[in-house]
Amino acid sequence: MEKKHVISITGDLASGKSTVTRYLIEELGYSIYKNGERFRAMALEHNMSVSEFGDYVEAHPEIDRELDDYARKYGEEHDNFIIDARLGWYTVPTSFKVYLKVDQDEGARRAFNDPDRKATENFATIEEYKADMIKRYNGENERYINLYGVDRADMSNYDLVVDTTNMTREEVKNKILEEYKKWLGE
Repeated sequence: MEKKHVISITGDLASGKSTVTRYLIEELGYSIYKNGERFRAMALEHNMSVSEFGDYVEAHPEIDRELDDYARKYGEEHDNFIIDARLGWYTVPTSFKVYLKVDQDEGARRAFNDPDRKATENFATIEEYKADMIKRYNGENERYINLYGVDRADMSNYDLVVDTTNMTREEVKNKILEEYKKWLGE
């Protein structure tokens, strides 16, 4: 399979995907494709939280298929971009596939303190956030297994797995760039 100049980034909730993606875009001059932004917008359109909308999507698999088909088509037609999507590695198989991990307590702390999440994810405590994140992750993974037969929790799907719990954004970016250049054969 031919490699493209595409990095797909997925991972645990609040593992730093969006932040690292911004750093990579600045460094590489790539464009961005984000499924999550569309998913959040759809949740708001349905007057639901992200978690509620995820539950809704379980009964409406056509929404996942629509999002993933569009990402697949985008990947076929474009190059020099980063895809920030749960199944970006699956929908754009010619990409360099990165999974970002984070300790659940640290992820919940990050998410709880992120003002950009308040419109669609508003919890009173970090523990409530953590419980919701675990529920969402498990629900999404089960949905993808049922819909496509793929398990995003299987780390063998990825070219690089990075635990961001105790790393700076710069360290994560540098690790991804180092491994990406090796993958490209540079």
